[in-house]
Amino acid sequence: MSFDTVHNYFERLVFNEIRENYHDKELDEQQLADMACIALNRIPPRYIRYDIDMSFYMSTEEHIEIEEKVRKAVRKAYKKIKKLDGLNEDE
Repeated sequence: MSFDTVHNYFERLVFNEIRENYHDKELDEQQLADMACIALNRIPPRYIRYDIDMSFYMSTEEHIEIEEKVRKAVRKAYKKIKKLDGLNEDE
């Protein structure tokens, strides 16, 4: 039995949001990965096998709501990383 297709639906959305909007914010790869973890921990997981399964059954309003939830979680994660980065510089 293979579980290779099972994943959290929000992972791809969070990764894309970070790549598209935060990759040029002077953060290193470790900070971007931490940011993804923080953002994903703010969103309840939805485990699926195929993204199309989730997308096919959602309304336009649900898509918009999910996009906003992801943007908000990533924005908060970015602020947390920047705050932690500021604390580390003072040490």
